[in-house]
Amino acid sequence: MFREQTRYSRLANITKIINTKLELREVLQHVTTAISEEIVQCDAVGVYLPQEDGTLRGFAGKPEEINGITIETQIIDPKVDLLAREVIKTKQTIYIPDTSKDHRPDPRVVNAFKIKSLLVLPISYEEEFFGLVFLFDYGIPMDLTESEIQSVEAYVNMAAVAIQNANNIRQQKNHIAEKQLLLDLTRELSMCLSLQQSLEKCFFYLDKILNCKKMAVHFLDATDKKTIQFTRVNKSSQWSEKLCSDISKSISLNYQALINKVVETKEVIHVPDVLADGRFNHKVCKDMAIEALLLIPLVSVGDVLGVVVVVSSSAKDRKELTSSKIQLVQSIVDATAPTFSNLLYMDQLEHVVEERTKELAAANEKVTSVIESITDGFFALNEEWKFSYINKHQYLPKNKTIEELLGKNIWEVYPEIIPSPMYTEFHRAMIERIPVQFEINSIYDDSWHEVMAYPFDDGICCLFKNITGKKKYEKELKRLSSLDLIGQMAAGISHEIRNPMTTVRGFLQLLKKDQEFEKHHVYFNLMIEELDRANSIITEFLSMGNTRTSDLQMLDLNLIIHDITPLIKIDAASQNKFIHVDTNDIPELLLNRNEIRQLLINLYRNGLDAMGPGKVLSIRTFKEGHNCVVLAIEDQGSGITPEILEKLGTPFFTTKDNGTGLGLGVCYAIAARHNAVIDIETSSEGTTFYTKFYY
Repeated sequence: MFREQTRYSRLANITKIINTKLELREVLQHVTTAISEEIVQCDAVGVYLPQEDGTLRGFAGKPEEINGITIETQIIDPKVDLLAREVIKTKQTIYIPDTSKDHRPDPRVVNAFKIKSLLVLPISYEEEFFGLVFLFDYGIPMDLTESEIQSVEAYVNMAAVAIQNANNIRQQKNHIAEKQLLLDLTRELSMCLSLQQSLEKCFFYLDKILNCKKMAVHFLDATDKKTIQFTRVNKSSQWSEKLCSDISKSISLNYQALINKVVETKEVIHVPDVLADGRFNHKVCKDMAIEALLLIPLVSVGDVLGVVVVVSSSAKDRKELTSSKIQLVQSIVDATAPTFSNLLYMDQLEHVVEERTKELAAANEKVTSVIESITDGFFALNEEWKFSYINKHQYLPKNKTIEELLGKNIWEVYPEIIPSPMYTEFHRAMIERIPVQFEINSIYDDSWHEVMAYPFDDGICCLFKNITGKKKYEKELKRLSSLDLIGQMAAGISHEIRNPMTTVRGFLQLLKKDQEFEKHHVYFNLMIEELDRANSIITEFLSMGNTRTSDLQMLDLNLIIHDITPLIKIDAASQNKFIHVDTNDIPELLLNRNEIRQLLINLYRNGLDAMGPGKVLSIRTFKEGHNCVVLAIEDQGSGITPEILEKLGTPFFTTKDNGTGLGLGVCYAIAARHNAVIDIETSSEGTTFYTKFYY
């Protein structure tokens, strides 16, 4: 029981050692120590790993030296050692309790060390062979039990895991190194300016992998893809391009056929021993020290540009040219192929570019002449929002000149326009790559501009057209057209209806004084009220049609609001509604007191009518910009639908049961006479009427 616990402890310890990622030799040394401690009757334990020549060399053991011979110098040749050959073939453990009765062990080793018994175990993992473990004695047989052999097999399995882990780590390191090598090559190729520079980079990295100085590239004719048009060699090869071409012709009559085969198949051809290949002139190959050939296709975008040829001059180089190295060599050539392709045709492209540059310069002069002839402003912004072009007619605020703005960021030169629609629309054109068109009021003066921005490859180009006169005309035309009909009607009604209405009202008042008609007083009063109502409508018409701006004085809008506030609060209280007044410091304006009072009354009554009981109507004043005072009347109603919003201010359009549809029209007329505009913002939470007075 104690022995089994000790064995488990040793196995656990070896497992821990394997997971610490120590060197393989150190791990295997721990394994041999554990085996020797487990099998105390054995005199030596050795781990032997395979070599490239097919033998196995001692790698770790205990003791590390036997009769003055170290473990690293001990070689096992399966061709001679029948026992080793059988274990390798069967991957089964073999125990020989008496070597004198078994012919398989190498008799030289048995006699030299007086080995009486021998245990040989394969180191394998998932059918992959990694080496052998030998246990033997010096004159006294080990006399191993089946349990002891199984214990040793458990330790050897641990050795297999350790070797497999070491192989995996080595493969990972090799893979990372290969990736880094390809990355370095790609980076260095990107800085090459000539074909020879890129070739030297390719040759340099091939030499790092193959340790070979003799390399060349046969470039094919661009038309037939078979004829070698010219050849380039690496500088360190001591071969000239002519000599390389002569050698390629002399070493084999089938050399061109090999080139053609590489071109057709686009696959690597490896000739590991030219002296054993009947296709080559062996004398020429010996004279030029050519022992092996490697031909790699140079392919870019599916097109074979040429063939890279690598010559091995030594048996060592030939043996070290493994399939993994060939694959890496192909990756190096593939990575450099695009650069080859680009630089190979660079001269032709430079010629074409030079001709096109001259044509574009001439065309650019014509375009510039056309743009400069445009009387509207024009400029271009690059992707960094810097001015790249400005024509001589462009409007430039702050007295800036074209020379001062070129190369400067528009938002840094004019930061005050960032919150404007111009900032938003320009970003739409730049980011969404769509043309935009909008009108903007200059923040520097009273001018208006129509702006059109179009995206192009390097940014956006913008056309500025001054439409100040057009905007004033449109504004005046709109106001006049909306009031023209009202003015005509008001004038006609005032002359044609008021006089007979006054006469009728006078006779009705006389009839009321006659006792004979006392029973009809209620009808007389109703008729007089209706006549007064008609007269008030006529008065409103006259107010809307009046375009005169007389009787304007410098007055304080806040004082007018505070004067009428008590009346407003009484009116609101009677409806169980509330008024909130918030006035801020504003300059005096040219106002007509009575008309502003009329505007306030019409707007606040509309606001009260739109709200339910318990709601608050807010009246505010504040300054906006440097030349605008705003009167804002905000209700907490349910908002105005888009259909109704479009018709507001239209004569006789009303949503009230007893309304005339003239109140807002009067407000618009009063605003127009005060150089003011009325804007409306509405939502489900309420509506705000902004009357903006410009001074």
